[in-house]
Amino acid sequence: MKIVAKSIEVVSWTDTKGNINPVRFKITNEDESNSVVRIDKVICVDKEKLAGNNMLAYKCQSVINGAEKLYEIKYELDTCRWILFKI
Repeated sequence: MKIVAKSIEVVSWTDTKGNINPVRFKITNEDESNSVVRIDKVICVDKEKLAGNNMLAYKCQSVINGAEKLYEIKYELDTCRWILFKI
């Protein structure tokens, strides 16, 4: 997987315990077009600290352009921002 670290827009839902479950995300491509990726499976969720910021790291799997891909998205707890970290 290659590190890209791009900001993304995410649709998610939260259960009664406060766990965040991402559903899909939108990313802006290099040609300024937008792509929507549906998250087929969340493999695991880990808490981590990156550059002093507490984050939730989601390892996910989706079919992108006809191929099954693994990637990692991160949710920054202090600023409530989502990042496509690795793909």
